Amino acid sequence: MLHRLGRPRFAILGVVLAAGFAGWPTSLAAREKDATQYGMGFIVNLPFPEAEVSHVVQEIVQNGIIRGTKEYNKDEFVSGAEVATATRVFPTWTESGKVFYKVRRNALDPRNFKNSGDVGTLAVRYVVQAQDEKHTVLRIDAIFVEDFRHVAHASNGSVEGAEYKDIHDHLDSIELMKTEAAEAGKTQQESSSRKQQIAFKDETAEPSIQPPPSPKVTQPPPVPAETVEPTPVEPVASVSLEQRVHTLKQQVERIVKAPGAPLKSAPFHSASTLQALPSGAEVLIVITTPYWFGVETHDGQHGWVQRDALEMLP
Repeated sequence: MLHRLGRPRFAILGVVLAAGFAGWPTSLAAREKDATQYGMGFIVNLPFPEAEVSHVVQEIVQNGIIRGTKEYNKDEFVSGAEVATATRVFPTWTESGKVFYKVRRNALDPRNFKNSGDVGTLAVRYVVQAQDEKHTVLRIDAIFVEDFRHVAHASNGSVEGAEYKDIHDHLDSIELMKTEAAEAGKTQQESSSRKQQIAFKDETAEPSIQPPPSPKVTQPPPVPAETVEPTPVEPVASVSLEQRVHTLKQQVERIVKAPGAPLKSAPFHSASTLQALPSGAEVLIVITTPYWFGVETHDGQHGWVQRDALEMLP
């Protein structure tokens, strides 16, 4: 099934390459009149390179959750799924692209599968195919197969749509972080360029014309040095500059609280952990969201940390 989820910039493929897609409704009214479509799958063209899409899909496969379904109405999703290189519920993939599987065994009557019942294997297949350097085709299919009768039950598209939304959100967060980092770098470069231009103008400026000397006036005899008390000069400018630097660091830097915090690849609890940040480690704030900070570590690693895991500099 062709779905339109996420933002409009995610272009949807206009041709579905599967025999089961015959008779696709051509108008909204027709779609509303038709019964629920099962086993149609999901296919979308993403404006991201294949490497980024594969990385995000791999994270989603490893989170152990299958969204868009649940067991006997007790949870919002099915948990306990495992990563697999292949599964008997799907035929071997022989076309191009990278294939990923997420499998939940002993699933009890998962919802949104046609006439599902009993206990069986719930599986989701993700296929990532590079279209060109900047675009990637993503296919998602879900199926449930009973263990006893080996009957396959097709999905109504809820699982495929929910899994794609999770992938879409991860890709969006990565794109946001790259955009914010690029804008911060551009601003820093422009500021440095302006400072260089000002310094160059000061160095190349012509000396000002000095007025003619005024007539010599006889000055009274100087006061002996021992009678003049030197006026103490306080380092006001130095203290002010130190205060400004400290204030600026408090705005853009944070310290990791005890006992440390994980540096995530995206602002989600289910995202993969890039590294464990030790207590007291300083990080640079790049992006601010209501619950997460996009940060850069001292070794140049970018990632996400929960806001309550960081504190301001003392």
